[in-house]
Amino acid sequence: MAAVTGGASAVAERVLEIVRTRTSGAAEAEVSVRRGTQALTRFATSFIHQNVAEDVSHVVLRVALNGRVASSSLDGPADGNALTRLVDNVLAAARVAPIDDSWPGLTPPTPIPPIDHWDEGTARCGPEDRAARVRAFVDAAQDLETAGFCSTGAIEAAFANSAGHSASGRMTEATIDGIARTPTADSSSRRTSARLSDIDGGVAGAEAASRARAASDPVDLEPGRYEVILAPGAVSNLFTFLFVHGFNAKAVEEGRSFVRLGEQQFDPSISLRDDVADPGMIGLGFDVEGTPRRRVDLVIDGVSRAILHTRRTARASGGGAQSTGHAVEGGGPFGALGASLVVAPGDRDHDALIAGVSRGVYVVDFWYTRILDPKTQVVTGLTRNGVWLIEDGRIARALTNMRFTQSFAGALTPGAVKAIGSDPELLPSGFMSDLLVPSLHLASWNFTGGAKG
Repeated sequence: MAAVTGGASAVAERVLEIVRTRTSGAAEAEVSVRRGTQALTRFATSFIHQNVAEDVSHVVLRVALNGRVASSSLDGPADGNALTRLVDNVLAAARVAPIDDSWPGLTPPTPIPPIDHWDEGTARCGPEDRAARVRAFVDAAQDLETAGFCSTGAIEAAFANSAGHSASGRMTEATIDGIARTPTADSSSRRTSARLSDIDGGVAGAEAASRARAASDPVDLEPGRYEVILAPGAVSNLFTFLFVHGFNAKAVEEGRSFVRLGEQQFDPSISLRDDVADPGMIGLGFDVEGTPRRRVDLVIDGVSRAILHTRRTARASGGGAQSTGHAVEGGGPFGALGASLVVAPGDRDHDALIAGVSRGVYVVDFWYTRILDPKTQVVTGLTRNGVWLIEDGRIARALTNMRFTQSFAGALTPGAVKAIGSDPELLPSGFMSDLLVPSLHLASWNFTGGAKG
């Protein structure tokens, strides 16, 4: 049978029609559809070695039948037979599922904000456009070996449910992410935007190469507590943990979160919000439950003000709480995930941040980070892609990578934030989120040893 024509909204309505026919209108149903393209140009040893592109067609269906809830998804051609099998499989699962007492019901008809992070040039770009960015990255690194990728995507999304609510939106995204390598060190640079035209591969390549050269021939540093300047890559890792394990209503409900609303938990210089409407952000204006993604001011002048909800956690919390539009596919076990974190930037440029440190450590990225205690936000991990000792306001020498064990929340408490950079960067996280974050100068960071121990 032929694929359903008419775009994502037509697919969503077709699925609802099949559910109504199969259940005589007795089931509650919601459908989320994403259609579009994703493409990737990958390079290694300073040569492009792979170009791939795929047509995206992803359909998620959730039904509630007599209080029993089930869901599943379909990837691939959305023809009538495939959609019918999806519906039949989900209904069969719902009929044997246990009663779900916490089912919050469907999102009622609700206005959706006019979010449109879309760029026609990015949606229509080809491999030659991505290759031009890669070429610029490689050329800017000069004699250094490089590797990485340039990716683009264009997605049309739609939502519909049997309560009469529907939503639609679209987004584009472009990223270059690469490393440059010397015989003794490497470093990275990355750029993300809704517009490929914003991506300057030469700037990214020059930054990666400059960092790699400066990181060469590193020496060890004694473990201990040091002032740090965290570049945006490291800052994005820090705030991802605060999002996932802190400002998540399910974590608060279960007593796993450090967040205490109304308290001065952060330095007064810290303000953060979830805001997909920010001009520097990417993303869609609604979540997988069809709830609009409204701006949520999580921290204002260091005071914790709000947490993120799905429909399920809002219902469980009582007190009139509402979903903030942060449900994700398959997210029931872990609750709401921040989608579009924005940390308010400061007024210090890169050189001014470094000049403000008498003795400390500059870190480009963290990696292999693992949370040890969600309640205190104690995390262990390693530095990556460049670490340097700062002495008397200047970069003194490169350091070998180090392990740390540090409370991420504790590093941001009142008095612990010495300065905030004026250099916000948009960085995707590994939790279906995007973060627009600046560099931070923090008073203390606990380095516990070298990367090998």
